[in-house]
Amino acid sequence: MSFFCLLWVPIIYFLRRGITGGSSSGSVWALLLGSITAIVQFFLGSFISPKGFDLATWIFGFIEIVSLPVLAPLFVCFLMLLFRGFSGDTDFANFALLWLIPIAALRALSWSSTNDPILLVVVPLLWVAIAMGISFFINLIANRCHPLLGILAVICILILPIIAASSYWAFFSQYSLIGLGLLILANIPFVLSFAIRR
Repeated sequence: MSFFCLLWVPIIYFLRRGITGGSSSGSVWALLLGSITAIVQFFLGSFISPKGFDLATWIFGFIEIVSLPVLAPLFVCFLMLLFRGFSGDTDFANFALLWLIPIAALRALSWSSTNDPILLVVVPLLWVAIAMGISFFINLIANRCHPLLGILAVICILILPIIAASSYWAFFSQYSLIGLGLLILANIPFVLSFAIRR
């Protein structure tokens, strides 16, 4: 399971890069900032500790485990695009996935002692689902889709990280069927991003 946590993100990155072709600008920034983030998190540890199956556990999952680690690179990528920090075209999904590679490596190392399938399998699946899903919806909006579809895409961008964190919380709280259902729901945009190429 540790190998899955270590390899899932880079496998999806290279698979996507092979389909889209070439490399986008910002790759060095993504790896550098992801490495710095991973090292800082490794030494600082967790700021929130889950103590039960309550809201605090969901917040812990959202901030420290599932959603924020992916939203951070997506937000940084948006800022760099906004302020023209990249010399050429870049891709939100590739940037986020590259950022996550060193984080996944250190998390696989630190989580390997627990041998917990939620952390080592479910969490990497959710990371990729958020990165690929949000990038898919951003591309829909960027391609000037129908206004109603654009509104739907914005709503999906907002709720996807919530669904992912809720999936983690459900698995953690031993509501496995709910967790599985939310995991499948979170991965639908990921599947669509490969099925519908723009």
